[in-house]
This record gives sequence, structure tokens and C-alpha cells, in this order.
Amino acid sequence: MNIAIIAHDQKKELMVQFCIAYRGILSKHTILATGITGKRVAEAAGLNVHCFYSGSQGGAEQIAARLQYNEIDMLLFFRDTIARPNEPSDKELLRLCDENNIPVATNIATAEILIRGLDRGDLDWREYLRNDNN
Repeated sequence: MNIAIIAHDQKKELMVQFCIAYRGILSKHTILATGITGKRVAEAAGLNVHCFYSGSQGGAEQIAARLQYNEIDMLLFFRDTIARPNEPSDKELLRLCDENNIPVATNIATAEILIRGLDRGDLDWREYLRNDNN
């Protein structure tokens, strides 16, 4: 499965800690991330992460393009409730997830449920959906 991760500046450390805690599950999947978040996760958790540009330089838009074409199976987007102007906007990313039935977590509680479900096979339907569209 393709899992995209994005974290606003105030949530980057939380994303790093989350990825360290669930590295065993995450390591079985393809991880895509905005630049700074991806680099920090890769270094701290030892995961192979495909890094796009940083969020402020278009990385969120690169992930949005993949969401649009249903190339991402899950989005973990730890967002600060007070987003700064240079941080990715959640509106378009959440709209694309809704449009394409892509599971999305915007906080650690929901992310844990999705990751545990992923490990149990609860999200295997995403692969069938993706294969039907090809």
C-alpha cells in the first residue's frame, strides 16, 4: 500500500514518534512524504521514504496529484489547528480523500486505528479498488 505522510511544523515530532512506534508495520509499505517530514521520519525511524518537495514548496500539491489519481491508499496528515501560511492547506487534501474513498487520519488517535487496521488487512479493499481502475 502507498501511505502518504504530512505534518505541520508543530506536529512533525509527533509524526516522527508515531512512525518510530509503528515502523514494523510501515516498513511493509511504500511511504511517501513531504520533504522535511519525510527526511526526519527516514532518519529517526530508519524507514525508506520517498520524499517530495517540502510542503511550502509544492510537496503537498505533489501528494494531492497522486490522491487525485487514486495512487495513494492512506493519508496520515498531522495538522496543527492553527496552520501557518507556509504550511500545506488541508482543505484540498481532505476533499480528494473524500472524493476517492482514501482513508485519512488528521490526528494520532485516528492514525493508530488506521495503522492497526492496515496490519490486520482491513484496508486490503484499497488494492482491489486500485486494480479495478487500471
